Amino acid sequence: MQQPNILFITVDQMRADCLSILGNPVIETPNLDQLARGGALFRNAYTATPSCVPARAAIMTGKSQASHGRVGYEDCVPWDYEHTAAGELAKAGYHTQCVGKMHVYPARNLCGFHNIVLHDGYLHHNRYKDRNLVTESFDHCDDYLPWLRRRAGADADLTDLGLDCNASTVARPWHLPEALHPTNWVVTQSIDFLRRRDPRKPFFLWMSFVRPHPPFDPPQAYLDLYDGMDLPGPVVGEWAERDDEDLSGLNPVTARGRVPANRLKKARAAYYALITHIDHQLGRFFGAMDEYGVLNNTLIVFTSDHGELLGDHHLFRKALPYEGSAKVPLIVSDPGGFTGISRGSRVDEVVELRDLMPTLLHAAEAPIPPGVDGCSLLPLSRGLKVPWRDAIHGEHEYGALSTHYMTDGREKYIWFSQSGREQLFDLCADPGEITDLTGDDEYAGRLEHWRARLAAELEGREEGYSEGGRLIPGRTPKTVLDHLTGAGQIPAEG
Repeated sequence: MQQPNILFITVDQMRADCLSILGNPVIETPNLDQLARGGALFRNAYTATPSCVPARAAIMTGKSQASHGRVGYEDCVPWDYEHTAAGELAKAGYHTQCVGKMHVYPARNLCGFHNIVLHDGYLHHNRYKDRNLVTESFDHCDDYLPWLRRRAGADADLTDLGLDCNASTVARPWHLPEALHPTNWVVTQSIDFLRRRDPRKPFFLWMSFVRPHPPFDPPQAYLDLYDGMDLPGPVVGEWAERDDEDLSGLNPVTARGRVPANRLKKARAAYYALITHIDHQLGRFFGAMDEYGVLNNTLIVFTSDHGELLGDHHLFRKALPYEGSAKVPLIVSDPGGFTGISRGSRVDEVVELRDLMPTLLHAAEAPIPPGVDGCSLLPLSRGLKVPWRDAIHGEHEYGALSTHYMTDGREKYIWFSQSGREQLFDLCADPGEITDLTGDDEYAGRLEHWRARLAAELEGREEGYSEGGRLIPGRTPKTVLDHLTGAGQIPAEG
């Protein structure tokens, strides 16, 4: 069979429940809904490490966090993986291109792509002028900002709106023509790739959007769709902290706290608006694919690296294992029926971002390299019953709130590695994670089951979280494991 083109679309910080086809009562995602109708929609897709850097390592390498070594968020750790999705597809004869966010190090590391047109958003380690060599300064590694300055003026910058890149509680409309927005830019550059690609080869295009990650800056027309609407509020668990004595909710980049109601409502409206803006721009790109004659021989995969808590349980941003942060949208679609995806199917098996790399290679009929922990999603997408994992393990270094979690899509167990605190949720009866079942005697057996599963998962880990089938709290958490950096290795003699 002829190799299909592959379009891989990622957005940054999009919750799994922000698709109208999944019953969200307010959001409009018509193009993504159509994509799902033409393919498989995965209802239990998770990111094991819910922040940008480790999640993208799983996407690119097909490895679990214990294998790729990134178990928290840390910049400036080199990306030197032997096998990446783009590199293996290039070996298989694909013309490979990334447009948008990579979030690797060094920033212009190709990671196997033939070319990248880069915009990672506001990256602190590249923006800070007192700690960068010229070759790693933001002006040298970002492609969007020079493009913007040629059109909007030499002084234009990402910070002109006064919104921080991690501000999940404040919003205002985009101040320039919509065509200059970073979302439109990704699509504009991707359409140009369709023009410039090698027509003798199948293509692998990764369209990687920075939004709906903050800043929450949708074009005014999109903000108008939701601003003033009676939006449903965040879910708040019975276990959630109600007090905010230090007024942390007033901080625009807070990770927790009681945010003023009007500010939070505006932020939620802007977040939905950014998603609808991306959806409409994807419609623009699908139209261009049709014009270039490639829509019906292309496998399309859509997902996010992680979610956004958006006020759930008085929490914001990501890193924690609750559904708003750790569960992601995932669609595998085939508009032309080229790869045999079951149209309109719904898949309930629990899957993780590590499964994407082997899925892309399987579609390309390319060999899956050794060391890949993920499994191809194509059999599930085709409606086949195949052996599958019964649960996944996730984790994230987060200081005093560092966590490990396990879920099978029906229950979720959370262990706070520093305090030993546990939580257990019945996701079928309680998808909002309102009721913590750890104190319910009826669930004592389930709690012990998951505790033992996690202890077995962590046995032998360098942090010392588990020994003899028992979880050990209080060990020092890490953002990267020693095998990634070479730390703790004994130098060779001579």
